Amino acid sequence: MKRVVCPGSFDPITFGHLDIIKRASALFDEVVIAVLVNQTKKTLFTVEERLEMITEVTTQYPNVRVDSWTGLLVDYCERHDVKAIVKGLRAVTDFDYELQMSQINLQLKGIETLFMSTAPAHSFLSSSLVKEIATFGGDVSAYLPEPIIEKLTARLSSR
Repeated sequence: MKRVVCPGSFDPITFGHLDIIKRASALFDEVVIAVLVNQTKKTLFTVEERLEMITEVTTQYPNVRVDSWTGLLVDYCERHDVKAIVKGLRAVTDFDYELQMSQINLQLKGIETLFMSTAPAHSFLSSSLVKEIATFGGDVSAYLPEPIIEKLTARLSSR
């Protein structure tokens, strides 16, 4: 079985993330969306909420599974028999950082990293930018699925 992991914080999941997930699901037998558990990172949604949201918006992909991890991603890959990581790249700045990570992951555990260029329609998109737009009442419907917009709006209004 060809299994790949798509890691990230997904706070919240965007159409850019979903584009990479959809494309990876067409290439691999199983795609594991691995949500980062990082106690030092301030997130808007809990890990459990992010897992639930991702599960909700990926139901049309039967070979996509959602999980979370703490620690080194390569250790997660080794424990779950994952041979490769798929990362979306928006710009050259993403590549600089991701290249270093991919080289370390390869050296540490022999885990390959595959880069997918983001579709041009999503090349500028990040969860941080979407949260900022939504915080100031901007329309984020071009960036997020409707169920995620509802959760984001509710969370921001409760702050």
